[in-house]
Amino acid sequence: MNDMQAPADEDPGMQPLLAAAELQDHLMTVTNDLERLQRLLDDAGEALSAHFFSASTQLNHLLQEAAEAGLQSDGLLQIRSDVAGAITALQFQDMATQLIAHTSQRLRNCSDQLARDTFGDDEDGLAVVEIAPLRPNPVTQDEMDAGSIELF
Repeated sequence: MNDMQAPADEDPGMQPLLAAAELQDHLMTVTNDLERLQRLLDDAGEALSAHFFSASTQLNHLLQEAAEAGLQSDGLLQIRSDVAGAITALQFQDMATQLIAHTSQRLRNCSDQLARDTFGDDEDGLAVVEIAPLRPNPVTQDEMDAGSIELF
């Protein structure tokens, strides 16, 4: 028997429905995974922000003390520059969150449409279909430079 043929006891009309059901299940699984990834990124971003801003505050305090004592503070200035770069890089979390939300919304729209159109889940016309995003991509930036990002 050819791999593409349905078993003799299975209704050939069920094949597209089974494939659509499996596709919808995969779409929902991917959407759930993306939402979990978004929560992880949010948690990590919040923790990193808090720590970097605390370090920045401490560095500014140390720089002020060094200046008042008339000490050279090139090492502290370099550390402050590095911390500022790390804070700028945290904008990745914001961009990633926007892309994940956008992609999740598109996937839910596809899943909802599939359910409504394939399975007839909308006999009464009341099926809720996630609205697809109007813009194709919420984030057009694909790199991060210190001068090109507005800090939070």
